[in-house]
Amino acid sequence: MATLEIKNLHVSVADEEANQPKEILKGVNLLMRTGEIHAIMGPNGTGKSTLSETIMGQPAYQVTQGDILLDGESILEMPVDERARRGLFLAMQYPAEIQGVTNAEFLRAAMNARRTEANQIGVMEFLTTLDHNLALLNMDEAMIERYLNEGFSGGEKKRNEILQLLMIKPAFALLDEIDSGLDIDALQVVSKGVNSLRGDQFGALIITHYQRLLKYIVPDVVHIMMDGRIVKTGGAELAKQLENEGYAGLRDEFNLSVDLMDEN
Repeated sequence: MATLEIKNLHVSVADEEANQPKEILKGVNLLMRTGEIHAIMGPNGTGKSTLSETIMGQPAYQVTQGDILLDGESILEMPVDERARRGLFLAMQYPAEIQGVTNAEFLRAAMNARRTEANQIGVMEFLTTLDHNLALLNMDEAMIERYLNEGFSGGEKKRNEILQLLMIKPAFALLDEIDSGLDIDALQVVSKGVNSLRGDQFGALIITHYQRLLKYIVPDVVHIMMDGRIVKTGGAELAKQLENEGYAGLRDEFNLSVDLMDEN
């Protein structure tokens, strides 16, 4: 069982207008294990995407305090490619388009990057695995020979990222708004792909605004993030409560807890 632990994480980003760093994450604590699906919900601008990109090593975000531990080892000094080789995967809101590199070339290179030289994946094994996952996601085989994400619709990009997830099989997937812009059919297909990986060797952190995704990928744990902190944690029922009541009640509750902490 692998673990991913966020300990008192404070993160800042350059604010060009103010000419000084702006703190976005203000002490995030989170522990997840393989075998678990966690969801993070919260208003816009509260730091959800910052958290996922910081875990993956986005250099624009500066960790000013705290740590990120993968199996008990700090990854703060590791470059992005090393974090990926260690088993982290980020599905971004806006995947990049890369001309000149086909999906097939990218997928095989990514899979081999996590293997030793003596254990590189063979052509037949790669194609068999690829065909299986294409069928699972109802993806056209022609997409494999297209350049990575070039000319893809929003839905095609999301399916393509889930295809990458299925092929690479990381220990932990950070899924940042994978439901954004998807219709119900595409949402069900994407959810089917994620659910197919559920098990002792896989964990996921899902960032979403809406409970609708969590109807298809039922989380074990739900975290509510506000003002750069995780203010409440519960089970799947917490997402349903949030859908019904909104953030107003939680905001009042959070402000009250801050006042109490200040007094102490």
